[in-house]
Amino acid sequence: MSILVCGSMAYDTIMVFHDRFKRHILPEQIHILNVSFLVPDMRREFGGCAGNIAYNLKLLGADPLIMATVGDDAEPYRQRLQRLGLRQDHVKQVPDSFTAQAFITTDLDDNQITAFHPGAMNHSHLNRVQDATGVKLGIVSPDGRDGMLNHVAQFADAGVPFVFDPGQGMPLFSGEELLQCLNQATYCTVNDYEARLLCERTGRSLEQLAESVEALVVTLGPEGSRIYADGRCIEIPCVATDEVVDPTGCGDAYRAGLLYGIAEAYDWTRTGRLASLMGSIKIASRGGQNHAPDRAEIGARYAKVFGEALW
Repeated sequence: MSILVCGSMAYDTIMVFHDRFKRHILPEQIHILNVSFLVPDMRREFGGCAGNIAYNLKLLGADPLIMATVGDDAEPYRQRLQRLGLRQDHVKQVPDSFTAQAFITTDLDDNQITAFHPGAMNHSHLNRVQDATGVKLGIVSPDGRDGMLNHVAQFADAGVPFVFDPGQGMPLFSGEELLQCLNQATYCTVNDYEARLLCERTGRSLEQLAESVEALVVTLGPEGSRIYADGRCIEIPCVATDEVVDPTGCGDAYRAGLLYGIAEAYDWTRTGRLASLMGSIKIASRGGQNHAPDRAEIGARYAKVFGEALW
């Protein structure tokens, strides 16, 4: 089954300040803030929701299609996609723009100062779902506002089941727009904070929102996740990991497991367990795309944790 992954592709530049911000930012002087941080440690990661989700789907043995917009600086990312065997048919380059980029500075207390440049992501509406052939399942993950709204409508018009994943794009939409997206979607996934925001903006409870879709998935970090489907709430446990290194991209790894389970017609318990496992595998590595278990390793770990064969 072809899975179309609509969303962002981005570079994450991560810098470490070997001190604490609070020692250099004076509260009484913030009205004339002018500070500089020496960051001897810096690394650049490949990221973006679409890039991360597709990467994890590939680990599971799927052959996803990425639908995203990138800038003139995208060649390193394109080369990476080629090495990974991820198709680029619908990765559109927008002239005279940069690929979306996050610049993250972290101090010794794990506080972060982030600057995000959306760049080509603002042109995501130039891509059209109907241009991708043979698609049987999709996801609309965080991207440019117009692109997300268009892709939701296009999936619905095409009769293709899809997951609505508003993520950090949630503040871009009114309550009415969020309800409209839910009514067009087949599934929806949010984290616990986004779930509270979704309820606040729409004026509805999670149980009421779940009636709009076949399944509403809420991730709860170390407390696991809940899947509201078939008139019940299915509790999915968090999968323990040997080491918690970096949560960046864990939600995207979870969503890849979710999509794979839906595509394979797993029941919701097995789908949620696979999603939880993928998030656990990712959190033990830095960045969103540096974990690299093969399909056999994923299956073996699933069997060890849950006592049943995955495939």
